Amino acid sequence: MLCLLMTLPKGSMYSVNRIGPSTEPSKVLVHGDIVPTATRNAVPCTATGCKWPKTGRFVYVPVSIGTEYSNQERNVIINALVTFYASTCIRFVWRTSDRDFLHFFSGQGCYSYLGRQNGGQLVSLQRNGCLFQSTVQHEVLHALGFHHEQVRSDRDLHVRILTGNIITGQEHNFVKVQTNNLGTPYDFNSVMHYGRLAFSKNGQPTIVARSNPNLNFGNAFRMSPNDIARVNRLYGCCE
Repeated sequence: MLCLLMTLPKGSMYSVNRIGPSTEPSKVLVHGDIVPTATRNAVPCTATGCKWPKTGRFVYVPVSIGTEYSNQERNVIINALVTFYASTCIRFVWRTSDRDFLHFFSGQGCYSYLGRQNGGQLVSLQRNGCLFQSTVQHEVLHALGFHHEQVRSDRDLHVRILTGNIITGQEHNFVKVQTNNLGTPYDFNSVMHYGRLAFSKNGQPTIVARSNPNLNFGNAFRMSPNDIARVNRLYGCCE
């Protein structure tokens, strides 16, 4: 199978973060955009079954893209996938008969499963609202096994969660996870970090930085150096 970089034309990239809570009638999403499974949502993705397998130097992830997208919309997704090539060992290839794969489709919002799922998995990128480089990277990082930055195990050292400002019933989106942080620092510039007003019921912050309560975050245009470092460490890209 050929890598997407070698087979598909490039189109224009969007560089505006549009990550936000999703609404999917048939699922209760965890942390805003993660489809829950029986065992994956409160543990670090370090097990072999959670990670995508490495073959030689590269980790090949088969993908398919729904026919509902226009050529321009498909190219937004493809270009975002290609951004992983320059700095990681992740390679996206067209799915043929592969059992495990990512299928991008226009669902209700932006959401993904956490880590590799047996038998294929959906990644929702709604045509109206999710087709931005940062959003595609964000959902793909979930599929590669990564949680949101603001729920990582050491988050309380870096941010305060203002529960009084959270929409009633949405508090579960801020539950801390015992993540494996792979020796990387907390990163306000991560493409996996939600903004200060995430799930706010009153326009007041739900997340504030301890170092600077006025710090703005959650507006990343692309993966940060720490996001890239985590991919490389989890998947042994430098080995």
